[in-house]
Amino acid sequence: MGVQISEALRDPRHFQIAVLVLLLAHGAVGLDFEIRPVIALGAAFSALASQLVFARLWKLPSFDPRSALISALSLGLLLRTTSLSTALLAGFLAIASKFLLRFRGKHCFNPTAFALVGVLLFTDDAWVSAGQWGAAPLLGLAVAGFGSLVLWRARRSDVTWAFIGSYAVLLFGRALWLGDPLAIPLHAMKSGAFLIFAFLMISDPRTTPDSRAGRIAFAALVAAGALFIRFELYHTNALIWSLVICAPLVPLLDLLFQGDRYAWSDFPRKHHHGGRINAEKGDLGSLLPGCGAAG
Repeated sequence: MGVQISEALRDPRHFQIAVLVLLLAHGAVGLDFEIRPVIALGAAFSALASQLVFARLWKLPSFDPRSALISALSLGLLLRTTSLSTALLAGFLAIASKFLLRFRGKHCFNPTAFALVGVLLFTDDAWVSAGQWGAAPLLGLAVAGFGSLVLWRARRSDVTWAFIGSYAVLLFGRALWLGDPLAIPLHAMKSGAFLIFAFLMISDPRTTPDSRAGRIAFAALVAAGALFIRFELYHTNALIWSLVICAPLVPLLDLLFQGDRYAWSDFPRKHHHGGRINAEKGDLGSLLPGCGAAG
């Protein structure tokens, strides 16, 4: 029992699931989000069922629902639709992207961001309601606090703070250049949607560069891309679009800045050498050459 508890506490996905559940509950009860249970359950069913099917097709040794559950909860936080088929499609796209779109054992795209962009492009009844989270100080403090806990467990705080810093410099610099009141960029950076993106999306350790230098560069690129999309292309959901557009640059950053490949948990203990993972036991990379773990 003690070993099982220790293993659970080591894996940051358990903390992230808890944070997402709390945020979703707060949105439904405290902020009165119009979350239709059939839509949320449809996305969750699709994600978990897709994970199960791909695990069987890829002949993985076991079915691990944690990553799929994180994607489903994230879709519940951000995706709004009146169509059950759109929710089912979003859940499928999130999980399919993990298994089908890979390079050297890493996901090419953040699953939730990929699913959101997919349904925005290919359906006419999906939208991302970023403004629903508002900019309440208490909510921002809660997201930052709980998000920091997840980052501490995942050892990926550098990409979040690099993104927030880069975004702040560019956003406040633009305001000063145009003579806008500083209250405008400050309000944008206090929004719940921005903090959820910074602490719980861009920080995904399976889709960010392996090295710290690469992650900092990636965060700056996403920040710059988001501001360009927002203020030059006048497109909504700029953060999510920028994350998906910049994702193909991760392999290049891994090539330029060498680093150790991330593994979700050190239990069983895994040894990292030159961006590759060797496990004493149970490592999916040894069972699926070229694919790696599909977590």
